[in-house]
Amino acid sequence: MKKTQAYIQENKDRFLEELLGLLRIPSVSADPAFKASVAETAKLVAQHLKKAGVPKVEVCKTAGHPIVYGEYIQDKKLLTVLVYGHYDVQPADPVELWDTPPFEPVIKKTKRHPQGAIFARGACDDKGQVFMHIKAFEAMRKSKNIPCNIKFMIEGEEEVGSVNLEKFCKKEKKKLACDMVLISDTSILDNKVPSITTGLRGLTYLEVEVTGPNRDLHSGVYGGAVANPINVLAKMIADLQNKRGEITIPGFYDDVDIVSKEERKAMNQAPYDEKAYMRDLGVKALLGEKGYTTLERTSIRPTLDVNGIWGGYTGDGAKTVLPSKAFAKSSMRLVPHQDPVKIFKLFKQHFEAVAPAYVKVKITPHHGGDAAVTPTDSAEYKAAEWAMTQTFGKAPIPVRSGGSIPIVALFETVLNAKSVLLGFGLDSDAIHSPNEHFGLFNFYKGIETIPYFYQQYAVLKQKK
Repeated sequence: MKKTQAYIQENKDRFLEELLGLLRIPSVSADPAFKASVAETAKLVAQHLKKAGVPKVEVCKTAGHPIVYGEYIQDKKLLTVLVYGHYDVQPADPVELWDTPPFEPVIKKTKRHPQGAIFARGACDDKGQVFMHIKAFEAMRKSKNIPCNIKFMIEGEEEVGSVNLEKFCKKEKKKLACDMVLISDTSILDNKVPSITTGLRGLTYLEVEVTGPNRDLHSGVYGGAVANPINVLAKMIADLQNKRGEITIPGFYDDVDIVSKEERKAMNQAPYDEKAYMRDLGVKALLGEKGYTTLERTSIRPTLDVNGIWGGYTGDGAKTVLPSKAFAKSSMRLVPHQDPVKIFKLFKQHFEAVAPAYVKVKITPHHGGDAAVTPTDSAEYKAAEWAMTQTFGKAPIPVRSGGSIPIVALFETVLNAKSVLLGFGLDSDAIHSPNEHFGLFNFYKGIETIPYFYQQYAVLKQKK
């Protein structure tokens, strides 16, 4: 392990420069205008895998964006770990809110990252964290210290719901066969308080279209006589939650997992400073479901949020229009036992039922996924816990995340493999937002920790 860690220290500057090159490519999977850039990124990821010493690498076509696959099989008798990540990124909009161009990475020091952080779209989610695995593999390969077989599956559609991943996994089930899946697409509590994510919320994502008159109308001529779809949609959305912060869709809470008082108590022992939390977000008060703490609201309770709303005239100046249509995109974070398909149906039934007669409603599903909870008593988790202890100097805290990685449940169903969520970002790294960043401390700490994971995982499984 000394040789592996020495190699990492000797090559840190090169690792960083290579990551910056990857971040310069705008691999936005949601926008067809970036299709060529997404394909270019896939090729570059494949090149980095080959350069790191992965002997078999291929760029696999799908109905959408390609999946990069690589494998290092030294002995079929050894344990096999599948590393999953994604090279696609969220749109950079609104670009004007970035302090520097989103695809021109720069390194700046911040209060939480005094050693510096990489500011760029995809820095933390997920190019930077994927790159940690590639560089950790390179270090292990160069120091001849790889105790397991390792496979890589790095996709280009995670930010649009991994629409082709399930088909790929089912088709290539034998190729992807593994003992476990290792994922770094999550965060830690703090650079001084390491943690491992043990739970993820599920997701239902949809779009609503509300239509009033058959064309845009003059608001002076028709205002007061014809319903405005934007006004109607805003009212319908507002009514989806009551004053207690509870979602009003009938049946929404029927299958919600009830977390024990003991687990809730343990969950709230995690370091949390509410004043600092609000200060960081620039808000004077918090809002959420009554009867639950902030840590609980963002992890073990379901939510409903509007992600975007638009309609009518939004250009410069004024246009006195009564619009024909209004639109909104909404996501619902789900907890264990809530079925994303069922939740979509409940939303659709409710929204259509409460729609007034003077508008028509159309609801379109986008994507979703199940919630997942990973065990903390497995060899996989214990290996991750031990690895973090080696590099952080203290044992990590198990925490449930509010985010969603639907493929965790998919891997368990299709590949019969449990996942370990060994992430190194911070919740304050502004993923999906302007000025996304990833600390240099976190980037390097991930590369240093991953080899320890493989070492301990092989030891623990051998004992069993």
